[in-house]
Amino acid sequence: MVRPIRRNLGKKAEAGLLKCPTGIRGLDEITQGGLPRGRTTLVCGAAGCGKTLLGMEFLVRGALEHGEPGVFMAFEESAEELEKNFASLGFDLEALTREKRISLDHIQIERSEIEETGEYDLEGLFVRLGYAIDSIGAKRVVLDTIETLFSGLSNTSILRAELRRLFRWLKQRGVTAIVTGERGEGSLTRHGLEEYVADCVILLDNRVNEQISVRRLRIVKYRGSRHGANEYPFLIGDHGLLVMPITSLGLEHDVSEGRVPTGISRLDSMLGGKGFFRGSSILVSGTAGTGKTSIASTFADAACRRGERCLYLAFEESARQIMRNMFSIGLDLGRWAKKGLLQFHNARPTAFGMETHLAEMYKCVDQFKPDVVVVDPITTFVAVGQEGDVKAMLTRLVDMLKMRQTTALFTNLSAPESLEKTDLALSSLMDTVLLLRDVETNGERNRGIYVLKSRGMAHSNQIREFLLTDKGIELIDVDLGPGGVRMGSSRIRKEASERLASLERQQEIGRRKRELESRRAAIEAKMAALRTDMEADEQELARLAAEQAEREKAQSEASAEIARARRADRDA
Repeated sequence: MVRPIRRNLGKKAEAGLLKCPTGIRGLDEITQGGLPRGRTTLVCGAAGCGKTLLGMEFLVRGALEHGEPGVFMAFEESAEELEKNFASLGFDLEALTREKRISLDHIQIERSEIEETGEYDLEGLFVRLGYAIDSIGAKRVVLDTIETLFSGLSNTSILRAELRRLFRWLKQRGVTAIVTGERGEGSLTRHGLEEYVADCVILLDNRVNEQISVRRLRIVKYRGSRHGANEYPFLIGDHGLLVMPITSLGLEHDVSEGRVPTGISRLDSMLGGKGFFRGSSILVSGTAGTGKTSIASTFADAACRRGERCLYLAFEESARQIMRNMFSIGLDLGRWAKKGLLQFHNARPTAFGMETHLAEMYKCVDQFKPDVVVVDPITTFVAVGQEGDVKAMLTRLVDMLKMRQTTALFTNLSAPESLEKTDLALSSLMDTVLLLRDVETNGERNRGIYVLKSRGMAHSNQIREFLLTDKGIELIDVDLGPGGVRMGSSRIRKEASERLASLERQQEIGRRKRELESRRAAIEAKMAALRTDMEADEQELARLAAEQAEREKAQSEASAEIARARRADRDA
């Protein structure tokens, strides 16, 4: 009976905990709604990891998006410095201060001026902070940073007492507060107490791995609420923080029965006649020079022709180089870029760490909202990260795109000896895998394509030759010979031989036809001659008959004349 009671109490406590949305993209998803409302959150980390930015964006988003005024009390930077620093992110702190939606207060504390006595307390801070809260009706408060406030104290008992008092005072005022703190040695903060007093602790980290900087965020604790416990990459972009909560994604995304044409009609036929499933992930893998980018560009061009938006993430070539090269196969990608249907994002893999690349790609997808995404190629990331890190990053990217029902096509450079196995073992993540290969015959290399797998649809099991022509990609019908599939010049010779044989057969038929016509004409001439002879005989016979009749008539008349002369009897 004890265990069920504890479960119910836990659910009730979690259901009763109010959340304060931060407005920071991704952070509210990790915290399942935001920071604990009316409580204090500690944001700790080393210098340059983004603590001040997180606190300020928490206030700005609250004022602009949730109608909650906020107070920012700084112990290191003045109000003028804060206004200039955050103007680069589009935060107009001067206007928000003028409208009394945000209050900026700077308290200058010099260590040399602090004299430690037993009567030290924060009463003056409470008065000043309370006035700032009441003056604008603040619901949110940020204190940046707490180490400066206690920089001159060495008496740990006084420090601990005042820290507890500060956190308790903030909770009594009912404000949702963020207190920033510097990372300590062996503890989250220098004093080692703040993390125990705060209701929520967020740890920021800016680590350098192989000369590449990577920022990560982790929720160390969150009293009374479930939360993402992993490390999450985050990016400081042009409009503030972007946290990547992709490790929390599961396999509960929706699926579609709709199809997306590939842009190559005969390739669509190989895929059940309609192309890829919408929202699926496709891998085009092959050795160098087999046409991976050409297929990816054709797919992007087909999407734009349908009026869909395509995001092209290129990590080897610039946008201009891709557009120039694709002209050779009849693709004008530039017109789609001008119309806003095609957007290129080009970056060298060595420019950032894996997580920053993921954050950048997430930002591009979030802002452009494409229907189709092309990632060309994925193998370049192997040069800047461990295989496991690259696979984890791409797995998150695939999951994120599936959640958005975005069709994604990835290209992969494979080795000739392991064509069906990618360097990152990603084929299991993909719904459709197209393999491109070079087939060497008769001293030449020709391109071949076949469908290794395509989940949920009937597909061709044949290898097709494909050509890169000035009118696009053309797939050739399978031509089987005694030695296997004929390609290239072997196929051309076979086709020429078949055309010659067909021509010879047509010529033989023509000759036979002419002979038959000649014989028919001769026979008809003979028949005409016989008919003429017969007609002549008939005419001769008729003439003889007429002459005979005339003779008989003449004889009869002569006999009658003789009878009359003899005066013969009439009867005689």
